[in-house]
Amino acid sequence: MTDTPLVNHHDLCLRPDASRVLVRPFRPTVEPRDNNPVDKPRANHIVGRIIALSPEAVEAELEGVFDSFGRRHMGLSETLDTRAADMEAVLAPHPALSVARRRLVGAYFLSEYSFEAAALLNPSIFPHPDQTGIAAGSKRFVMSVRGVGEGHISSLSFRTGMIDAAGGLTLDPIMGLTPAPHIRGRTPRLQGEEIDVVFPVGTQISESVIFPITEAQKNGIEDARFVAFEDAGKTTYLATYTAYSGQAIRSELLATSDFHSFRLSPLNGAAAQNKGMALFPRKIAGRYAMVARQDNENIHLLYSDDLYTWNDGQILLHPRYPWEFVQLGNCGSPIDLGPYWLLLTHGVGSMRRYSIGAALLDKHDPTKVVARSATPLIQGVGAEREGYVPNVVYTCGGMVHATWIVLPYGVADTFIRFATIDVDALVAHLLAS
Repeated sequence: MTDTPLVNHHDLCLRPDASRVLVRPFRPTVEPRDNNPVDKPRANHIVGRIIALSPEAVEAELEGVFDSFGRRHMGLSETLDTRAADMEAVLAPHPALSVARRRLVGAYFLSEYSFEAAALLNPSIFPHPDQTGIAAGSKRFVMSVRGVGEGHISSLSFRTGMIDAAGGLTLDPIMGLTPAPHIRGRTPRLQGEEIDVVFPVGTQISESVIFPITEAQKNGIEDARFVAFEDAGKTTYLATYTAYSGQAIRSELLATSDFHSFRLSPLNGAAAQNKGMALFPRKIAGRYAMVARQDNENIHLLYSDDLYTWNDGQILLHPRYPWEFVQLGNCGSPIDLGPYWLLLTHGVGSMRRYSIGAALLDKHDPTKVVARSATPLIQGVGAEREGYVPNVVYTCGGMVHATWIVLPYGVADTFIRFATIDVDALVAHLLAS
């Protein structure tokens, strides 16, 4: 997978699992498909048929729902109740429903979705908030992943794991089901909704899945770039990601302190109308700092006094080498290496082949590029060029552990591999480029 001995590739890989499912609203439509969120006549026809069932038939049908789906979804009764309540706004007046009949209505307006059946890709990695009870020299981590299912809809989920003192990597098994979160609307910002996504108490990080919720996100929450952001002695886990409506994209921001409650907010300003934004892990000279790709070609450096508003920055890196002639972008938040910021990059070359490289930025003035890779660090070769999108390697962020950079990355937009890179060797390589 690589053209340089700097990179140690691990046997560990993470592939899509079609058995992981969540429930999402089913919105009935009629021809012609006019993009109405719910077709009222057809919805009322369905409910009318449910109302016509005898109480015994209702109980039998509902029992069948729980027999088939109750072991696959945590809190299914509450999910059915919530969906039935959501439907009331679009239904014609009808007789009062029993608890069982109401839950059956909810079941007819839900469907299962295998959220990573098609692909797992574009991970970012960061230290787990809980480092207790582990062996000396080890580090527990959280990895965000983009799952892709039917219709190429992307969602955000997580895996946890460990890197040991010798650089060995393991992933924790997923122990439970995928629970349905509570969605709470908040005050709208300039360009759309701000919402809280709250998972039930006891939900493990790897069980939480954030599926598209708003109109701006309805076709995908893509490529989250996580960073453990330090400010005034407090750590907040922030992630920029791309919201895709099916027609338009914009950048949004996720924030959490506990991986139980997540706030999703739109970003404002000219820079937020593109993708590929990544925050520095702390303020620089009292201001928030971001790397971004505003023009689909170059990497820009942006500063802001407001975490949610980002306007034009200055070009930091532009395509210089053949492997990045088409475009250049970041591969996650800059990584603190002591004297430098390490910025992982992706370049697109001939035949739209993606490669991963790196650059060193001055620690105090990141507008100063100290060094950059003249050749790729990671590039798809051989059979592992093949997949949903051939010739792509891509990551949304790495993590420092001891003397290594731990780097998960997507292969051919299909599955995830893992690499470690010796920090001292990488810095020497870049300075010699």
